[in-house]
Amino acid sequence: MQNTIKTRSGKHLILPSDQEDLEIRKGLLEDPDTFELDTEQFQQLRPVKAGRPPSDNPKERITIRLSPDVVKAFRASGSGWQTRMDAALKEWLDQHPDRMG
Repeated sequence: MQNTIKTRSGKHLILPSDQEDLEIRKGLLEDPDTFELDTEQFQQLRPVKAGRPPSDNPKERITIRLSPDVVKAFRASGSGWQTRMDAALKEWLDQHPDRMG
């Protein structure tokens, strides 16, 4: 019977058998491009911060009510639609400096 573990997301992972594990380790030893860390090296590892670096000019999260047809049109333009909507508002501001006080 296969040894399995269940992840937090609910997926079941099949673990290698003892024989498969030996073959994997043998392959690692034979591969000149890889190596297995010893306990001391492993303990020196530090987690990597994933994700984007902080922005110098972060955007502000707000709630706004827009016409459904406006939202539909921008969403239909694909990924990045919120950035394009922001650009359209900036363009309006540039064209109407007298409207902003």
